[in-house]
This record gives sequence, structure tokens and C-alpha cells, in this order.
Amino acid sequence: MSAQPTAPKIAPDLVNIEIDGIAMQVPKNSMIIAAADKAGIVIPRFCYHEKLPIAANCRMCMVETEMGGKAMPKPQPACATPVMDGMKIFTQSQRALSAQRNVMEFLLINHPLDCPICDQGGECELQDLAMGYGRSVSRFVERKRVVADENIGPLISTDMTRCIQCTRCVRFVSEIAGTYELGGMGRGEHLEIGTYIGKTIESELSGNIIDVCPVGALTNKVFRFKARAWELIARESIGYHDSLGSNLYLHTRRGEVLRSVPRDNEAINECWLSDRDRYSHQGLYAQDRATQPLLRKNGALVAVSWDEALAAVAMQLTQTHADQVGALVHPATSSEEGYLLAQLLGGLGVHNVDHRLRQLDFADGAAGATFELPVAQVEKVNAALLIGSHLQHELPLLNHRLRQAWKHGAEVYALNPVAFDSNIDFKQQTLAAPHRMLDELLLLAKAAAEAGEKPQSQLLVDALAAVETTDGARATVKALRDGSSSVIVFGEVAAQHAQASWLRAAAKFLAKATNSAFNEIASGANAVGLSRVGVLPQGEGLDARTQLAKPRQTYILYGCEPPDDFADGAQTSFALRNAKSVIVFSAFASDALKEIASIILPIGALPEVDATLVNLDGLVQTIGAGAKLPGEARAGWRVLRALGGVLQAPGFAFTEIAEVRQNMQPLLSATASVSSGHLDVQTAKSAGLTRIATVPIYRADAVLRRSPGLQAHPLNESARIVLHPEDALAAGLAEGAKVQVSGGTARVSLPLEISTDVAVGGAWIELAHAETATLPPNGATLAVTRA
Repeated sequence: MSAQPTAPKIAPDLVNIEIDGIAMQVPKNSMIIAAADKAGIVIPRFCYHEKLPIAANCRMCMVETEMGGKAMPKPQPACATPVMDGMKIFTQSQRALSAQRNVMEFLLINHPLDCPICDQGGECELQDLAMGYGRSVSRFVERKRVVADENIGPLISTDMTRCIQCTRCVRFVSEIAGTYELGGMGRGEHLEIGTYIGKTIESELSGNIIDVCPVGALTNKVFRFKARAWELIARESIGYHDSLGSNLYLHTRRGEVLRSVPRDNEAINECWLSDRDRYSHQGLYAQDRATQPLLRKNGALVAVSWDEALAAVAMQLTQTHADQVGALVHPATSSEEGYLLAQLLGGLGVHNVDHRLRQLDFADGAAGATFELPVAQVEKVNAALLIGSHLQHELPLLNHRLRQAWKHGAEVYALNPVAFDSNIDFKQQTLAAPHRMLDELLLLAKAAAEAGEKPQSQLLVDALAAVETTDGARATVKALRDGSSSVIVFGEVAAQHAQASWLRAAAKFLAKATNSAFNEIASGANAVGLSRVGVLPQGEGLDARTQLAKPRQTYILYGCEPPDDFADGAQTSFALRNAKSVIVFSAFASDALKEIASIILPIGALPEVDATLVNLDGLVQTIGAGAKLPGEARAGWRVLRALGGVLQAPGFAFTEIAEVRQNMQPLLSATASVSSGHLDVQTAKSAGLTRIATVPIYRADAVLRRSPGLQAHPLNESARIVLHPEDALAAGLAEGAKVQVSGGTARVSLPLEISTDVAVGGAWIELAHAETATLPPNGATLAVTRA
């Protein structure tokens, strides 16, 4: 046996290093700063961010290194120096501290002394590190340089004299947002960060550059000069404008939400936040907030007490036959409110309850779908197919994950009615008008079926038998099948299609045949949760569209705002205007609601109430109320409890929300989504232009539509119609002209935009605009003529 000591055995991908005398094993080729962070050893930094590419341009993280007993001749930047076996690192040596202090002195040469008026005060990384590494007196007496500020939009304020050129913002917009809107101009002392031409930042993730900025150069324009950081109380909450359920903090003062910032959760939103989740809190304080119960008397809505309003609701519900009551629930409603409403109406024998307000095809009864491939795994796929999805607007942070996969070599394909703006270069993107989308998807399904897989639905089998596939479809299927991990994303454009059940069946078959995950995007922040707690038609109950197509005498609108939250605005308005009574539970009392409502009960918006939401991964997330309720508004679950008491409904004697959660827990734990797989016989193809109706990113719900900052954003475009050049030429129409759009009984005038991004035969007109509310829904035939 040898008497010589043996080196410790380590895995082949690890190396032995020593930091400040602490021995450790770290991954080979990782950077010193990452190893130090893992050990809890603080190294100052400005340009380094663990989610961004390494720049090594601030030089604040200088450390002393030693290899084989020999010191490196100069201090090294810890963020850009890879570890090597046997390396010794000193972060607190005289050389290291001297280098760090010298860098800090240089950074402060031109930095303005405006901490007392800077919005970043109290949260500034430069301010914090200057306390530890800065000199008490500057040795430089020359005038500081001044940099002109740029107006980069309604959301972000700039004070570029404070900029220290760390380039975090530049790297974020290029590598994460993928928009390449910021860059460095000039050299040396003249280096400036900006857009060069003073354009607005148009990314849907732009607010994150405020978080990554280590100084006060980029700050929140909406929050500007509102409060100091130490005045605010941080309350945990979640985003409710899409089904991702991004984790965030509401920063409040005296119960008012002044800003929202991301809360780290690697499984959901990492450390990022979409702009609509960051800035939507402005909408909570709109002038038309519902602050007191309103009851229609002698043709006018008048303020009444809660007791009188609840008694009137109870009377209207009990005096209407159960079959003649319809309940329409917004898909962002909390699980507690949805559960109590379903229980209350079930006790009255009312089974016409639904939250799928923008859905057109209910043949397969699809609801409550969750992802087969978790959000966090999407960035690791080798191939992806988007079907009817403007992913960058539907789920901005899921799109970010897919972009990371694409950057690492994943092939991404798309089948859409419009070539939506994207920060991903598609391997192939197929454009098809709504009446042609199923035909194109069947080509892919037929290519997958050639390997011997057979659909379960005989109707789908018959449809595939009549299809001759193409080489392009085979190439897409091969990419999905050959990838070690692949995913099919079934987007909101597809889920809200007039033939959604057919598209879903074909897409699910394609996923099975190619061994791909099937990820359907739920339309609404809590569509999954509401499906689980029973906010769906029960027994012979009617779905949302049928309730409106076959009008009921009494409607309950819970959290929804007609016509903007519905697929068919004209049909919705007709049914509600002709109803005997319309009972509204809403955080807002808009003019449109006041016109049709018999009773308006003011309830809290999601940041103001205790709530449980279920995201598209099936993750149950519970939050507490983060802001105070306005006026006499009450949390929805409290209003339903009181109404249950007036109606003497069983199970409404509870006093705390914990009791409600205990009762609904078994329902939320159920993971199966609802889908019968049933298909209707296909309808005849459209002979004219078919409407492509998408939901604008900043007009998806009532709170977003009331947020001034988001409404001023360039992504929030005004109502318009977009046609392919061939269709415009055939109709004799020119760019920018006013055109008359006719469909059903509606005739509206809209400005025309001509673009090859729209499929031939399609007319792209967005939903949720007052000008387009009366037009027929997605997939309907339209006539377009000169105005």
C-alpha cells in the first residue's frame, strides 16, 4: 500500500477550488462569481446578472487569483474568469479590495449627486456598494458629463446621466426580449446607451430593464415620484392577465397599489414579469370603479344598501325558473368565488353556468386543460409546433422560454392565420385563413398517420382518408418525431376558433403520433381552477354561447364586461338588452354595464381579495388580499356568502374563507381536464373573407383596458382591418382607406391596412374595441367594400 496521500475523488465535470480559504467543488468552466455565490461569499458586481450573458465591462468584481502557488499578475474579473482545478481565489485581499475601490471611484466620477430625488434611492445597487467601497471625498473636481434623456415610451423613465454603461438593459432586450432595441453608441467618455433614434421600446417585457438596471438610469415612469421604497409594504400576489400565474409583489402604501415587481419563481416566471402584470394596477383606480350597490328603480340605477341589493337579487333569482337563469363568469375569477357561485346556483337548480366566454365550439366540451410539458421544461425542447397562437402576446414569458430553446437550436414551426410578430425565426410558418386552418392541420396529421398511428375518432379517420399530405408536412412531423423532447402549443387563436374541437382532435392525434407533449393554453387566469370547482354547465345546462344564442330571462354576469369579454359582441348585447333582469357582480360600473344592469354589486378585483388560482401547469396558488377595497365594495366570496344566507342555501353558514378552501380542496386536487373528444360534422367552407378575431394584448380584461400606461403603449393599436394585398386588390382598396365592413346585421367603418402577414382570404379585426363590437365572431364571413 502506498503511503502517499491521494487527491479527493471528484466527478469528471467538477473541479477543486478554494475561495477565501474555503475548499469546494464546483462545475468545470463555471465562473468564479457563480462559485462564490454558491458559497455565500459576496463579490460586488454591476454588469453581472445570472440570467444574462457575461459582459465583464464594469470591472467591479475584481478578485485576486493564484494557480500552482503563483499569483496572477493582475486582479481578474470574477464574472468572466472560469475556475480551474487547484485555483485559489481571494476576494478580500488587499489587491482585490484596492481594485474594487478604484473601480468604484471611476464609476462615481461622472455619476450625478441626485440621490435625494432619484426614484432608485433605497434600492440602488450603486448606492449600496458605494457605502462599502467608495471614498468619502472625491479626488475629481472636473465637471461631470451630462447625457440627454430619451423618451422610450409611456412605461419607462430615463435619466441617462446616471448610467454606468453596465449594459444589462442592452443584453436583456437582445437576449431575453429579443427585440434589439437598445445599444451602445460612441466610445470611451462618449459612450451612451439608447435607441439612437429615440423610438419607443415596444417589447411586452420592457419593464424588466428597470429591475436589471443597477442605478437610477431606468425607472418606472408610472411610479415616478409616487413614494420612497421604505414607505411601501410588499405583499405577495400573482398575475391574473394570463394563465401562467406569474409570481409578484404588490408594493402598497396605505392600502393603495403603487407598483408591482417580480417575485422569483424558477418554475413559473423566473425573475421576470410581463408589462401587463407590472403596470395593470393603474386600472384598479379607474373613475368607473363600482363602490356601492346600485339597484334599478323607475328605470334608473340608484345607490342602495347591501341588504336591499341582496334582497332584490334573491327575489329575482327565486322568481325566475331555474332553466331561465344563465350565469356567465369571467375566467380570471378566483376559485373560491367560482366554487361558491356554482354551489349557490346548484342549490337553486340552475345549471346554465360557464366561464368559457370567448369559446365558439363546444362540441368536445373542452375545459380545464393543463400542460403536459411543464413551463420550465419548454426551454429544453428540440422542436415545437405552434397551432393558432400569437404566443408572444398570449403568454409572453412562455414565449421567452421557447425563445431560449430556439436559441439553443430547437426548430420551431407555426400554423397561424396571421404571421404574428415574433422574436423567434420559424423554421416554417404556414399561413391559413380560419376556414383553411383545419385543412392545413390535417396535412400534418396525415403525415403523422403514415407511420401507422390511427385516430380514435372515426370522423377524423374519414377526414384523413380524403387528404394527400405534402413533403413540407412530412418534414415538420419528422422534426417533432426525431426530437428527444418536442411540444405542440395549442394557442388561444385555435381554442377560440369556430372549429376548435376539430383542430384540438387533430392536434392531439399529431402529438400522440410524434410523441410530443400537448400544451393547450387556457383562456383566462383561472380557467383551470374554475373548471375544477364546477363553473361549467351541469347535466343539461347550457354553455356560454348557447345561453346567449337562446336568450334567458335572467343573467348573472360575474366579473365580465360585455361585449369586450365575449366572442360574439352583437349576440351578447342582444341577449342582455332583452333579458328581464341582469344581475352584475363587478369591480367596475361602466356605461355599458349600467345600460343593461338591473343590479350592480361592487366586488373586489383580484389584488384586493383573498384568492386561489390554478395555472396552466395545474399549480394551485393561494394569495392574500394585497390592497384595500374601494368604498362599499366587498370581496366576492363575502358577497356570495351573504347572498347564500338571504336565500337560506345550505352550506353558507361559514364565517372564514379557510372553510371554503377546505370544502373545495378535493375539487382543486383533481387533475383531469374535461374533453369528450366528440366532433360535429364539418360545415361548408366560407366563400368570402373570413374574420380573424384575436384578443389585443392590453385589452384582454377590464383592468387592462383601464390602465393608462398600457393603453398608451404602441402594442395597443387602434381598431383596424388588415387584408392581404391580393384581397385588397380584388376589392379595389388602397392602404389607409376607410372601408365598410359588413357581417350579419352590422356595418362598421374601419381604416384599412394591407400586409402580406395576413393569410389570403382572411380579414384580421381584433376584438375588445368599441368600433368592432357588433361584428360577427371569429371565422364569420365578412364583406369589405369602399366606405
